[in-house]
This record gives sequence, C-alpha cells and structure tokens, in this order.
Amino acid sequence: MVMLADVIDAVVGADTHRDTHTLEMTTASGVTLATITVPNTDEGATRALSWITEHAPGPRVAAAVEGSRSYGVGLARALNTAGVRVIEAEQPTARQRRRGKSDPIDAHLAALQALRLDADQLPTPRADGDREALRILLGARHELTMTRRRAINQLRALLLTGDDHERHLARAKQFSNARLHTLIHREATPSETREQAVRRDEARRLALRVRDTATELATNHRRMTEIVRELAPDLLAKLGIGPVSAAQALISWSHHGRCRNEAAFAALAGASPLQASSGRTIRHRLNRGGDRALNCALHAIVLTRWRSCPRTHTYIHRRRAGGRSDREIRRMLKRYVAREVFRTLNATNPPRNTPDRRGRAKPTAP
Repeated sequence: MVMLADVIDAVVGADTHRDTHTLEMTTASGVTLATITVPNTDEGATRALSWITEHAPGPRVAAAVEGSRSYGVGLARALNTAGVRVIEAEQPTARQRRRGKSDPIDAHLAALQALRLDADQLPTPRADGDREALRILLGARHELTMTRRRAINQLRALLLTGDDHERHLARAKQFSNARLHTLIHREATPSETREQAVRRDEARRLALRVRDTATELATNHRRMTEIVRELAPDLLAKLGIGPVSAAQALISWSHHGRCRNEAAFAALAGASPLQASSGRTIRHRLNRGGDRALNCALHAIVLTRWRSCPRTHTYIHRRRAGGRSDREIRRMLKRYVAREVFRTLNATNPPRNTPDRRGRAKPTAP
C-alpha cells in the first residue's frame, strides 16, 4: 500500500468551527511547518489559500478537513476550486486526545491521520451541485412527511371527540380532498357552543395543514424526479426503484471514487453480511451500521420486488427451500440490490479523467 505521505509534499489539517478555522501545515514526515486561524468567511478562505501558497514546500498539497460538509463546507469548496485535494477527516477519538484538546491539536491530528491513508483510496467529500439539491429535497421531504403525518393524527384524534358527523369523518383510513374540503369550509351554526366552535376552528387549521403539505410534497416529488431523470435515468428504469430511493442512492454514492467498489458501497449501506457463526452453525446476520437512510431505500426496493418481481419470487422460493428465513432472504436481496444500484450509477455517470498520483489518467468526481 502506498500511503499519502509517500506522494505529497505537505498536508494541511483543518479543524473547523462555526466562527473560525484552525489550519496546520505538516510535511510528509509529520513535521509542523506553520499554523493559522482564519474566520469562517469567504475572506478567511482566501487568507487560508494565500497562507498555503506561501508555506507549501512543493506543489503537491492535500487538505484534511474536519466537517467538510458542515462548518467546513465553505473552506472545502474554496480549496477544491483552487485545485487542492480535499480529504474527509474524522473527529479524533478520546484515545488520540490523551495529550489534551485544542484547535491546533485537532488540526495536527487531522493532518497525521491523512498522512497514514492509502493514496489510492482517499475519502473524498460528497459532491455539490445537483446531488446537493437532491439532499436538500430529501431533507425537506422528510420534514413535510412528518408534519403531514402529525397533523393527520391530531385531526383524527380531534374529530373522534366531536359529534356523530365529525366521528364519521374521522373513520376513513385516509382524509380525501373531499373530506378536507368539508372540514375547511364548515360554517358556524347559531346553536354551537364555545367548545364546538373551538373544535371546528382547530379542525379547519389542521385540515389546511394536511392539504398544504400534500401539495408541497407533490411539488417536492416532481422536482426530485426531474433531477434524478437527468442524473441517472437508467436507475429509474429498474423495477422497484422510484425517485425517492434513487435520490438517496445518488446522494450516498455521490461520485466516482467515494466508494471504491460494490463491496464498499454495500458496507456503506449496511447491506454487507456480517459473520454470526458458532460451532457447526455457519451463518451471517444483518449489518446494523452504515448509512441507515440508504439502507432504508434498499429495503423499500426489496419490499417492492418481494411483492411484484417474478425473478425475486423464484429466488425467495429457492432460499426458503434451503432453510433460510425471510429475514435472511431480505438481507441477501439487499446485498444484490446494492450491487445493481452501484453498477448502474457507475455506468450512468461516466467519470472525468484527471492525472493520478503517478501522472496517469484516473477517474475523479464530476
């Protein structure tokens, strides 16, 4: 294995925070050259780039940025734009901080951690652009879904304590547009009590929230579908993969090189098998780690194919005949789906060719 320390002149470790960033430049042998603290602004990022140019002992410089998709996102973008290779740096553990904790110490630990990495398998931050737009849309979709579900539950509980007509409206499994229209446009009656008036007003407010969030979810779904069709049309053509699952797969996969192969992608998704053998029993169990949002997307795909895919039905019958439980079969299917998704994304999004550490053409993130 060729370490990053063997192919660069210096590495910059960055400990990022809300207001300031602390950077340390370290040689390939781990010797500290300089340290600087800059504000978390565009001007601070420009100062950091000038500082790197001034103190770098050679042209080959990498930057290990802690929180590259959080407080350090502005610095990471500026470094990428300037042509500096950005690496995701993990937060130091308590064992690594046994000599104390400070911003310069954390920046130094980030630099040392980067020097020990495999030069051909460097962890790179997620890509910006359309993939970041998908991440924003998925976050908004989750918030809208939770808001709508909470409003429906509150509305149903409120109607169940009302009169016979309101209880009838609450009995439906779903609040249709017609029922919501009825609740929104109910008029006050001369004989209604204060309690009934308050219940009617609250039911109208909740019905409006349910209707409005449904409209916003439809808009969110349409925009997400447009982006996914542009980035990975072949993924949507696969059975059981809808825009939401495809969007999550695109966000987690991000770009060429983030997952070096399909096994790494499966491990990221928590779909890689883990040994659970003992004595004469040879078996594997579910992996409860990894990106649980991606794992949830794979699970949704598997459930859809479990219901409607003839090839999956054949596989299920064969595995059941071999003594496998349905839980184990779902775990195996997730692994196969992870392989299919990874290969489709790699084939749909061809990488650009840039020189690697030996000057040869190597695929990189778009």
